Amino acid sequence: MAMKKIINNPDQVVDEMLDGLVFAYDSLVERIPGTIVVHRKVEKDGKVGLVSGGGSGHEPSHAGFVGKGMLSAAVAGQVFTSPTPDQVFEGIKASDEGEGVFLIIKNYTGDVMNFEMAQDLADLEDIKVETVVVDDDIAVEDSTYTAGKRGVAGTVLVHKILGAAAEEGKSLEEIKALADRLIPNIKTIGVALNPATNPEVGSPGFEIEDDEIEYGVGIHGEPGYRREKLKPSKELATELIEQLKKAFNWNKGDEYAVLVNGMGATPLMEQFIFMNDVKKLLVDQEGLNLSFRKIGDYMTSIDMEGLSLTLVRLEDEKWLDYLNMPVDTISW
Repeated sequence: MAMKKIINNPDQVVDEMLDGLVFAYDSLVERIPGTIVVHRKVEKDGKVGLVSGGGSGHEPSHAGFVGKGMLSAAVAGQVFTSPTPDQVFEGIKASDEGEGVFLIIKNYTGDVMNFEMAQDLADLEDIKVETVVVDDDIAVEDSTYTAGKRGVAGTVLVHKILGAAAEEGKSLEEIKALADRLIPNIKTIGVALNPATNPEVGSPGFEIEDDEIEYGVGIHGEPGYRREKLKPSKELATELIEQLKKAFNWNKGDEYAVLVNGMGATPLMEQFIFMNDVKKLLVDQEGLNLSFRKIGDYMTSIDMEGLSLTLVRLEDEKWLDYLNMPVDTISW
């Protein structure tokens, strides 16, 4: 089937997308001229800056989370391609308010390498930088672009929690300590019904038969761990929750945050049905306390049909406060 997209030149997708985004939301964000960096328009008040980013195609991640209470800047690479170190460095410089900058990196080889090179560049300019690598995807180890586990939708909750801590005035060291505690408590697993079509490539990254689904597929179309015939929502929820239960080993009464995340082409109707199944399994059967709940498209894969389920074990009650703190961003 031919690719149908509302685009102009496939080579200009990211550039034109960013221009449209900052025009639509010019009260919140700006584009740093000559870069692919979206920066927040908030008065600098001497707090730690937060920078994230990665390949484009995951919108609203990451530019949608730039603003008061979340990210200071987001760096957008080409579609499914890491931004270059010099672009990340531009994001760091724009976000530095004198208290250092914290980088939230998804665990892909290119992202880790380029963000760490940007950290070295910042070091030369005496900007203090700390980092954390998010690896919340429990589906597979050592995937197409990854050593270890992939960073997926849980990254957005990292933006939110660390963003609240930065807004509160926590130091770079305190944010680093919080991040290191938080990451092992975030786990995600997804399921795909149909692949994504990269506008720069013009064809789907993989193929799934009309009556099939794939568990554990990545946000760049990397392979998952099992294919089978399409099942009702409650059976999909059962499979994903079984995997999460093995990873967390929870007890009745434990407190969790839940994110049901659409991959880009999954109607909200279906996401709500799935959330209802998650509630029946996790609350009614497993006895968990889901004290924070979120649903919608937060970390997409262009036009992939499917969704992911993220759980955060709230081992610190402060994390719940951070999740609930109001922010001023495009997409939270």
